[in-house]
Amino acid sequence: MGPVCLNMVVSSLRYSDCVIKREHEKCMERMAEDDPENDLEFRCPWLWDNLTCWQPARVGEVVVVSCPELFIQFMSEEDDELGKVSRNCTEDGWSETFPHYVDACMFDEPNGTHEHPDMYYVSVKALYTVGYSTSLVSLCTAMVILCRFRKLHCTRNFIHMNLFVSFILRAISVFIKDGVLYAEEDSNHCFLHTVECKVVMVFFHYCVLSNYFWLFIEGLYLFTLLVETFFPERRYFYWYTIIGWGTPTICVVIWAVLRLHFDDIGCWDMNDNAGIWWVIKGPVLASIMINFVLFIGIIIILVQKLQSPDIGGNESSIYLRLARSTLLLIPLFGIHYTVFAFSPEDVSKRERLVFELGLGSFQGFVVAVLYCFLNGEVQSEIKRKWRSWTVNRYFAVDLKHRHPSLASSGVNGGTQLSILSKSSSQIRMSSLQAESPAT
Repeated sequence: MGPVCLNMVVSSLRYSDCVIKREHEKCMERMAEDDPENDLEFRCPWLWDNLTCWQPARVGEVVVVSCPELFIQFMSEEDDELGKVSRNCTEDGWSETFPHYVDACMFDEPNGTHEHPDMYYVSVKALYTVGYSTSLVSLCTAMVILCRFRKLHCTRNFIHMNLFVSFILRAISVFIKDGVLYAEEDSNHCFLHTVECKVVMVFFHYCVLSNYFWLFIEGLYLFTLLVETFFPERRYFYWYTIIGWGTPTICVVIWAVLRLHFDDIGCWDMNDNAGIWWVIKGPVLASIMINFVLFIGIIIILVQKLQSPDIGGNESSIYLRLARSTLLLIPLFGIHYTVFAFSPEDVSKRERLVFELGLGSFQGFVVAVLYCFLNGEVQSEIKRKWRSWTVNRYFAVDLKHRHPSLASSGVNGGTQLSILSKSSSQIRMSSLQAESPAT
């Protein structure tokens, strides 16, 4: 899911610095609480090696600890627990760690190399930044087209426009969120808990939820259109608007109140409290599941309609139309989200990120192309406007050359055309009046 994956990327990118800073503070607290006189009994005192806190030890003792928590990112899915590292206390003090952190705490890739996870998450972040930027530009262009031409104003396109707006808000919220969370270059962002930061997270979750709900409304509208014979679109559109923008508002307000009273930690970008997180996650899963059911229902209806004897064509053309209709509905319904929707968040983490963030960030672009730029109705309206503009421009230029007196008098091309149309209509009327007595 979108919010889960974005939190995963942001959390992973901030994870290392935050864990190290937190563990260092814990180590300092333990050192402060320890009695200084006890240090005289130990040859090897407390030690913080920038990764692990080592407790005091006597000569000959071996201290074994688990790998630092930040190495969880380096574990493969087959690993059940972190490795162990140790240090010997000698007459000269602490020995080096054995085995080394890299050997004990990092798993080997198939080619025998170690890949730093931060580089992977940075790559995913770069990929979805490009995707959301492309979607933002294409969706804004599509909105201008649909708003500009009045003949395209209908309930179906109004729903498309609301979906486009939700995609635009989602992209903007992602950029704002990244800008706020990465504003601090040092590890101070680990404890960022300003009001502005929390407001950004609330806005982000609202935009993501609204996007999922308008995807659901697209599916509900199309299914209702195919099932019901008489469909009062304008009345339904009123309820669609309430569901699409109102329901996410209720969910996000409840989530924010619960976070404020029961889990007011950090910037609200971590979701350690599963119960509170389900206020956001639950509606998202419900919309994905219902949309998938609607998608299957629409495909069944399309199969029945295409197999009707009233529909011409052979069997291959029927299946070709069905395949085309199915492919067109997948991005509109967000069916690709069902692949990882009900799997645990820690399973196939990398594949989930690439699929849902890398590819999902281009969903707005695909929807804008399929349902605006490649739409036959939109294309015909643009062509009609283009032909009208070129004809008006041609006549304006032509009149300027033929009647310089009109051009010099300050009459523009549009006025000249109206004068010609009025004079031509008067000529037609006079000719009809002349012919009427003869008949």
